[in-house]
Amino acid sequence: MTLVDFFLLLVVAGIIGSLGQAIGGYSSSGCAMSIVIGFVGAIIGRQLHVALGLPEWIPVKVGGHTFPMVWSIVGAALMVVVLRVIMGRRGRVG
Repeated sequence: MTLVDFFLLLVVAGIIGSLGQAIGGYSSSGCAMSIVIGFVGAIIGRQLHVALGLPEWIPVKVGGHTFPMVWSIVGAALMVVVLRVIMGRRGRVG
């Protein structure tokens, strides 16, 4: 993976995390937390995609790895909802 691929992966993870937070109805404090939520959401979404045999919608290929964007966003939203339940409505993620 090249440096450009790494930065592109950070951008994609940031977008996934931001969309997941918007769907989950919770916001974090900053871009770094959005990237972390995006990475974890991509892992959760990929596991859902494989375990349930779901179709791969809008795949994005970065550095030789393919990410199912839709399921990554769903995974990020699920993670945000779980964090919202754990942290409470008044708590902040990050």
